[in-house]
Amino acid sequence: MARVESDVENASVSEVESDEEHDDDRTDRARVDGDAGAGADAEAEELGGTPRRRWRRVERGKVWWRPEARPRPEARAPLAERLVPPYYPEFFRGAGWILPLLVTAIGGFMRFWNLAEPNKIIFDETYYAKDGWSMWVYGWEHNWSSSSAANSSLAVSGKYGTQGTAQFAAGPEYVVHPPIGKWIIGFGEKIWGLNPVGWRLMEAVLGTLAILILTRTARRMFRSTLMGVIAGLFLSFDGLAFVMARTALLDGIQMFFVLAGFAALVVDRDKVREKAAVWAEEHLTGTPLLKGEYGPKFGLRPWRILAGFMLGCATATKWNAIFYVAAFAILTVLWDRGTRRAIGLRRPSIATLRRDVGWAFVTLPVQMVVVFIASYAGWILNTSNGGGYNRFWADSNPAGGFPDVPFSRDLTQWLVPNWLRSLWNYVHSQYQFNANLETPHPYQSNPWSWLVMGRPVAFDYNSPAVGTDGCTAAMHSCSQEVLALGNPFLWWLATASIVYLLWLWIARRDWRAAGILVGIAACIVPWMHYAERTIFSFYAVLMVPFMCLAAATAVGAIIGRADAPPVRRAWGAAVGGAMVVAIVGIFIYFYPIYTDQTISYNDWSSHMWFQSWI
Repeated sequence: MARVESDVENASVSEVESDEEHDDDRTDRARVDGDAGAGADAEAEELGGTPRRRWRRVERGKVWWRPEARPRPEARAPLAERLVPPYYPEFFRGAGWILPLLVTAIGGFMRFWNLAEPNKIIFDETYYAKDGWSMWVYGWEHNWSSSSAANSSLAVSGKYGTQGTAQFAAGPEYVVHPPIGKWIIGFGEKIWGLNPVGWRLMEAVLGTLAILILTRTARRMFRSTLMGVIAGLFLSFDGLAFVMARTALLDGIQMFFVLAGFAALVVDRDKVREKAAVWAEEHLTGTPLLKGEYGPKFGLRPWRILAGFMLGCATATKWNAIFYVAAFAILTVLWDRGTRRAIGLRRPSIATLRRDVGWAFVTLPVQMVVVFIASYAGWILNTSNGGGYNRFWADSNPAGGFPDVPFSRDLTQWLVPNWLRSLWNYVHSQYQFNANLETPHPYQSNPWSWLVMGRPVAFDYNSPAVGTDGCTAAMHSCSQEVLALGNPFLWWLATASIVYLLWLWIARRDWRAAGILVGIAACIVPWMHYAERTIFSFYAVLMVPFMCLAAATAVGAIIGRADAPPVRRAWGAAVGGAMVVAIVGIFIYFYPIYTDQTISYNDWSSHMWFQSWI
């Protein structure tokens, strides 16, 4: 039987009930005559009328009708079940936690294994490993010696407690990124020591936690533990996420906070819809569309507050996360509107404006600003060693105020204290640097190429001589590389899935597809505005979780619905399973060039599928 899955429009409940009662009466009379199939026609002829079909429902562009005596559409699920669908049956008791934790353990083991290699500073670790240590010594970034000896003094054993030598120079350092990520990197150094494991420790911890968060989030979005496990496996075996979780850069930390913020918003959506269902059951007035109602007040929303804090931390790690704040703020408001529409409010947009938009603005953009400023607490408060860069700029640049307004200068200094004006000047300078950086670099790339991993970045490359670093005479010539390359099959599958997601969003109004697409677009689209800037493909690590969700959506569609015919499910499971195995296999194939292993030059060349990868 057909299943009705959308809201009734253009008909009142009383009209529907009256119509159904009339049909029941007809059918009963027809059964008395002994002919259910022709009862309606017979009755119509007795009454002097002509047989006719009755229009039943007009729903989302489809007209449902039922000739007399045919089965009725199935009854709709309860409102609460439609707002917050139940999960599919678990494989076994506790699978919803046990399997995600197992996937996390697999990904975490790979990220922590041999974390000390390469046993040296690679790529931009030369900035953040040092800045992280400076944060815990001074409260702000301090200058280091620029000589190669300063880097060599940090290439010590990665054993617990081993301390490299910090070669500080005079004065504070001018930096172009906010402090949170550097505080986190430095925290790992304080725990483990000033050595390669120390400055990579928190990257690996957060990269591992990201797997658990994504697995549980995908499970909640698709109501399926299987889908959650697939998405988690994809993140575990993506090369870009793997390399970034083993390198002391800011982008992997930022990715964790963006993912955590999105996950909190997904939980908030479920909690809000549960409250809306309870409210609707108490306030339904007998009409499909509630008149004169703005709907429930959802009260304190701790999960959205948590999302605002996480996105604030992401922005306080690198400035470009501000685009995620804006995108997710709009997304959560649209989700709220969808909730109010689903419970039958006649004007859901107006209701959302009155009830939700203001609080969404406070919990996301406003909270982001508060967290961003708070991240500079060390720079603001710790001035015992001369203060951080630009800390006392306002002292030599007094506020001008408004000349024609009495006391305007004193009022401006009172409302905007010197430390805040200095911070604003510093942050503005940082933005100008980031927005106008156009120094050519051999590994820079166009944002659109990120979708297919067109130009990955080599974080480290060496050609060890025979007899050193495991290079044998049989290899003739050897290579070592750390290449920030995403899993090609995973990224190509996810990129192809974007078309499918667009169809789901536009044709099916699938909220999950919208969330995934927003997560991808918020990473790529803003960088198109800065296309002339020097940009790199490892910035795309921000959208790795959303690419994993996109690929998992495609695999889920291939596997098929739970109620699909057994043969269809068997073939779907075989094809989908083969795709997952292929993604894992490709990661294993590329593992040597993710981890700086010594391989022959010929073997290294076989991994360079395209000239742009070299």
